[in-house]
Amino acid sequence: MNDMKNLRYLMLSMAVFLLLPSCADEISDLKQEGEPVLQIEEQFIDVHFGDQITFTATVSDHISLSTLTAILYFGNEEVERTTIRTKDNGTYKGTISVPFLKDIPDGTATLEFVLLNTTLKRAVKSFDVPITRASYPYLILVTKDAAYPMLPTGQPDEYAATEPFSSTDLPAYIKTPVVDDKGREITFGWETGTVTQDVTDPIPFVSPTGGIFSVTFNTKTYEASPFFEILLNGEKMTMIDKENYQIDADLTQGEELAIEGLDEIGNWWIDPDYFTETEPGKYLFVPITGKYRVTANLAHTYFRVEVLEGNTPAMLKADGSGAVWIIGDQVGKPSYKTLHVGWEPSRALCMAPIGNKSYQVTLVGGETINVDEINFKFFHQKNWGGEFSSATLTTPSDLIFIGNGANGRDNGNLGIIAGKKLETGATYQFILDLSAGINQGVLRVAKK
Repeated sequence: MNDMKNLRYLMLSMAVFLLLPSCADEISDLKQEGEPVLQIEEQFIDVHFGDQITFTATVSDHISLSTLTAILYFGNEEVERTTIRTKDNGTYKGTISVPFLKDIPDGTATLEFVLLNTTLKRAVKSFDVPITRASYPYLILVTKDAAYPMLPTGQPDEYAATEPFSSTDLPAYIKTPVVDDKGREITFGWETGTVTQDVTDPIPFVSPTGGIFSVTFNTKTYEASPFFEILLNGEKMTMIDKENYQIDADLTQGEELAIEGLDEIGNWWIDPDYFTETEPGKYLFVPITGKYRVTANLAHTYFRVEVLEGNTPAMLKADGSGAVWIIGDQVGKPSYKTLHVGWEPSRALCMAPIGNKSYQVTLVGGETINVDEINFKFFHQKNWGGEFSSATLTTPSDLIFIGNGANGRDNGNLGIIAGKKLETGATYQFILDLSAGINQGVLRVAKK
């Protein structure tokens, strides 16, 4: 009986196998038929970056048509495409956008049209389209309360508004006029720390002097001024917003760092975990050699430092190297009252790596840490995820304890031992030692 079933199975399989080539033959035998005809009214003159190009196409075939696609190339790179349905013979209109991008020189683009019928037979036409950056008669600087004309300065693509502005702090965006029926209004605003087209978030212009000053902008390079300028060892820090300037740099333990551009730097709070001040504006770098992100925060007048891995905040590695982060309550630099970390990962404090897989944070009672209570913990990353617990962290401290979920703190959270408190004005050094492994961490707390 089983032999009969097997024989039927074998015969069925052979029949299916014999049918497969004929199916493949049918697919390969699908032939492109018809004779699609494509005519384009060539009217691609005086085209500028940012324009909307209108095209008119007359199409026909003796079998059904499918689509007409317009593709714009800068060199060999496709930068824009649009497709319209062309079911019937006739005349169709469409538009395709010309991108407005930074640093693209004037030149000749290629505009290609591809007409397909339902058998995928095609007709193709291509046109050379000279594209230039428009010479605007003016731009418009838009603030919260007013708008100001920006006139050509005589330098290529540069415009300026020179006015008795009411404040040296001048958040504003810039927009272009519409120069012809192909053009559109293009805006320039602030996004991810740089001037970007087609956004209107205000650019944080700041003038070093009051009264009459100029705001300038270049529509090709996107160079703009004035901005506050801060230098670290001669390298310009990037303006993230009007309160924060940032630079990623390879720093060497013990090297001297010079910070320029801050007139009142002598009044800034200096983080002892990262800097030893030799004089205002000059510092010795404290942690181990590596790549760091330094952020100058003008609102709180301090430098925030974070360990990097590549271009992103570092994580703690399995061998104990990398970075450790503090998230939680009653702690913050330069003041736990004015810049509280809380349970917000974006505000996490990066402990300074001091060598031998140890990490340090120095805190002052009543200033950067609450003297009466604390409730923070150590994390493997600047976010939720890996974290230290009572199973992976111990302490010999007679002042600080590690929570286990049943002793008044969640597992891994730090607290002050009952009946004790920190001393106001006293400096405490928290050192996390991972030399025995990341699952055998030891926290030592010393009053300096």
